[in-house]
Amino acid sequence: MKKEQVDVLIVGAGPSGSVAAGLLRKRGIGVLVIEKEVFPRFSIGESLLPQSMEYIEEAGMLRAVVEAGFQYKNGAAFSHAGRHTAFDFRDKFSPGWGTTYQVQRADFDNVLIREAEKQGAEVRFRHVVEAVDVSGARPLVTVRDPEGQAYQVEPGFLLDASGFGRILPRLLQLESPSNFPVRSAIFTHVEDHIPVGDASQFDRNKILISVHPEHQDVWYWTIPFSNGRCSQGVVAEKAFLDRYPGDEMTRLKTLVFEEPGLAKLLGNAGWDTPARQIVGYSANVSSLWGKGYALLGNAGEFLDPVFSSGVTIAFKSASLAAGCVARQLAGETVDWDADYAQPLKGGVDCFRTYVEAWYDGRFQKVIFHPDGAPEIRQMISSILAGYAWDRKNPFVAESKRRLNVLEQLCAA
Repeated sequence: MKKEQVDVLIVGAGPSGSVAAGLLRKRGIGVLVIEKEVFPRFSIGESLLPQSMEYIEEAGMLRAVVEAGFQYKNGAAFSHAGRHTAFDFRDKFSPGWGTTYQVQRADFDNVLIREAEKQGAEVRFRHVVEAVDVSGARPLVTVRDPEGQAYQVEPGFLLDASGFGRILPRLLQLESPSNFPVRSAIFTHVEDHIPVGDASQFDRNKILISVHPEHQDVWYWTIPFSNGRCSQGVVAEKAFLDRYPGDEMTRLKTLVFEEPGLAKLLGNAGWDTPARQIVGYSANVSSLWGKGYALLGNAGEFLDPVFSSGVTIAFKSASLAAGCVARQLAGETVDWDADYAQPLKGGVDCFRTYVEAWYDGRFQKVIFHPDGAPEIRQMISSILAGYAWDRKNPFVAESKRRLNVLEQLCAA
């Protein structure tokens, strides 16, 4: 069987793989990216957070993203039972980007991986990883090409950026159960026909998160794009969604029209794209790294889509890992737990605090409280904008304690 060597092999050409490739190429490191799909291809996770822009810029891909014409985004709006509130991410505690984009991922992911190619990364589409052996001095990866021919790659380091494919967790038995209930999402894209110009009804510069009028743990995303379309989805525990009869589109429309604000907003929408459903997307692993490899983004852990943290976590993991890989290939000793896993998990655990509190209602009390102190709203806005690694923010450094105290004050 043919065998080849490369400095770094990246499995997956999504956001974490593309940014990791760009960062490594900027350091002069050889990169091969293996991707089983053909791009552009559909994906969700379409509302970016401003923190993401730092990593796009770091990877040298900012101009391409800016010029792609994606929908500008400056915040997040929330709605529940007639209550409305919004956070402007430019009004935040943490320094850094306060704006970003809402993107159709087929186009966005394609922009990123093509930029990685321009920077010198080799990308092979429709190549499938079949086996991984990490017992030797270097990882050994068996790949099958589109013609069915198998070959092997022996990289100096292996990065798994395969997202929900979770290649290394499956092949190396690293999967660990998530502590979140089994939730499901049903979603589609619609021609929204929402009137332009009335920001009090709908601000296209913000994602809209709506809560079911009777079930606080059931929520909807409405993500506007720049072409008059929206991504529309609903998230709930699987058992709740199973109560609704019909196919995915029938169930989605029934649930959407149970929320009065969305029923009005999307009353003239064209539901022209088949709906899809994913189940049990929350995932965890026993370790984010091992001998000669590391897991990036969703391949390692995925929490929940409620605060659109997935792409930001993916980018953060790519940035941390690229720095560690470069040092290791240069002959330095790298403590992957201290330099990669723990820093990454710090921000992930902060997001986890607020995701858990969203579903049990504590964070919703905070978000919808009518008299929030401006400085506290700025700190919360920073977290919603993706700055979950800024430990100068008290609501990051002591997320659980601070949130519990704040929830009690809001409930008083």
